[in-house]
Amino acid sequence: MNQIVKTWQQELSEGFSNAQELCHYLDLPPNKNNILYSSKFPLKVPREFANRMEKGNLYDPLLKQILPISDETLEFSDFNSDPVGDINAMKASGVIHKYHGRVLFITTGSCAINCRYCFRRNFPYQDAQLSTQKIVKAIDYIKKNTDISEVILSGGDPLLLSDKKIINLINELDKINHLSRIRIHSRIPIVLPSRITSELCHSLSASKKKIIIVIHSNHENELNDKVKSACEKIKQSKATLLNQSVLLKNINDTSDQLIALSEKLFFFDVLPYYLHLLDKASGTRHFEVDQKTAIHLMNQIKKRLPGYLVPKLVREQEGAKNKIIIA
Repeated sequence: MNQIVKTWQQELSEGFSNAQELCHYLDLPPNKNNILYSSKFPLKVPREFANRMEKGNLYDPLLKQILPISDETLEFSDFNSDPVGDINAMKASGVIHKYHGRVLFITTGSCAINCRYCFRRNFPYQDAQLSTQKIVKAIDYIKKNTDISEVILSGGDPLLLSDKKIINLINELDKINHLSRIRIHSRIPIVLPSRITSELCHSLSASKKKIIIVIHSNHENELNDKVKSACEKIKQSKATLLNQSVLLKNINDTSDQLIALSEKLFFFDVLPYYLHLLDKASGTRHFEVDQKTAIHLMNQIKKRLPGYLVPKLVREQEGAKNKIIIA
């Protein structure tokens, strides 16, 4: 029989949004590990990503990234709803301008997956998403600020936009002479690789600007053949392909895990870019790795990897003029 090929939109709609259903699918006891069944930040995970998790293993490193647990309800004074100062840096609707020469577009509040450590899990997306009118104002802001050379499309996940919306936005940015680069930050190539279609990549390759796509992978188990295929399509569009990760407790906080990730990324023709210390968003403290441990890990990695496979260990700090390089 011919296998039915689903569109990426169908895959997205058929993802898990219920913790009990996910636990049943993965042969996990639903009454253990302090699972949180109701949260303002709901569970969301594509089946394609869930299929990479080890059944019966509550400690699977991919599962731990997306399963809501009661630790999220604990409050700590140094964790808050806007840990990197995005709201104060909003210069126009959907436009965050923190660093010299580059601005960030909040293109959508939607993601294909809800990562529990997300630093924008409490972000007021309803106030920042780019409607047609807001896009006009955002483009006008960039036109007036001629020192801006790079626009970063972010979210949410910008690759959840339709091809038409992505093309229209890039076409508008192409018209701005002082722009040199368009950077797209996306977890889509990792969690929903079917979204990376030949049509999308062809549209990206048609841009007059240099395209950089920064994917987001935290563990080598996230990287399978479908992800490799998606990365190959992106490279064929002549885009530069980088990866950023977040250092997460009990998920990727050993030198062996981080080295394996860098090695596999390079096999996929992706260069490690950043390893972020956790942004202190409310509900995420159980993921935190302290800075001293992080520096120790980086020192171990440097001894075993060539320099081009060692990501920069960074922290984002509200009000700073750039990311703070730790190691």
